[in-house]
Amino acid sequence: MPSPVPPTRVLFKDIFPSVNIGTCSSPLSKPSFGSTLQVPAQRLQGKVTSRLWSSVIYWKELHCVQPIGSGGFGSVYKAKYLGEIVALKKVKKCTKNKLASRQSFWAELNAAHLRHRNVVRVIAATTCMPADFGDESSIGTIMMEYVGSRNLQQVIYSCVEDALEPDRWLGHSLDISRGLQFLHSHMIVHLDIKPANVLVSSEGVCKIADFGCSVQLDKRQASDVFPLSNTGGTYTHTAPELLKGEGITAKSDIFSFGITMWQLMTREQPYMGDRQYVLYAVVAQNLRPKVEDQAVFQSEHGKLCKTLLSRCWAADARSRFSAQELITQLENLHTQL
Repeated sequence: MPSPVPPTRVLFKDIFPSVNIGTCSSPLSKPSFGSTLQVPAQRLQGKVTSRLWSSVIYWKELHCVQPIGSGGFGSVYKAKYLGEIVALKKVKKCTKNKLASRQSFWAELNAAHLRHRNVVRVIAATTCMPADFGDESSIGTIMMEYVGSRNLQQVIYSCVEDALEPDRWLGHSLDISRGLQFLHSHMIVHLDIKPANVLVSSEGVCKIADFGCSVQLDKRQASDVFPLSNTGGTYTHTAPELLKGEGITAKSDIFSFGITMWQLMTREQPYMGDRQYVLYAVVAQNLRPKVEDQAVFQSEHGKLCKTLLSRCWAADARSRFSAQELITQLENLHTQL
């Protein structure tokens, strides 16, 4: 089950003793010191933003709220908040599985206490919304940095006239791998790495987003395996061990990364055909995206990438690169361009 953010990891009274405290009840757990999740109120300017997220959104400070996207998870808006452009995600309640919806909302906050160039920054999150913004179908709202209107899915498939040269797709791949290395170093596994969940800034920087399937691994476990019966995620990018119902490790993200990098290189869809066939073939027949007879893999550089991908999507998770090893491999490839 996705884990809520422990209050002890986001509350720094010794650093910010005078900051106002807001509260937001967690539906999944009760902190040891009370029944609410307590974090300092957020200020966009200064040191607070660089360290913490808030459980309080000052709704009267929201202006120019414009819808920019929607999907099964809910809706995303662009707005101005305390003088800064932000993105708001209103998480929708799933009527068929309300517990899963609540788990997904709190999983979105697994990385909220972290800051990295290649991970979308959470500014605030709350389950308390004014009547004119929330509705009965909403669980809560998450305020994030506004990266831009593009994701990697759009870059790959919607701008085919815009060439993706090796320098560019390797740069994007490096951004994602660096974000993954940072998350894995903090025992967070994303579990839904795919082009649609990677935002691309106007400067071309990739940032990992959408943590609704993520889990926080337990450092106290003897193994880095975290068993979970239903991982969610996207079937075309899900590692075979997860399809078989086995435990989660950080190597599950490396498999998903391999499929994503293949998409960046080829600008094609990884699989065609029936969903159930793909699920079966990935596990039982070692089905992977096509690399034979692909022009991009024919050069010496392409052959090296082909070898890298085969390690990323190896059936045995232990044979896959770690995120740090992946960064080293990609940096070596980049120097050879």
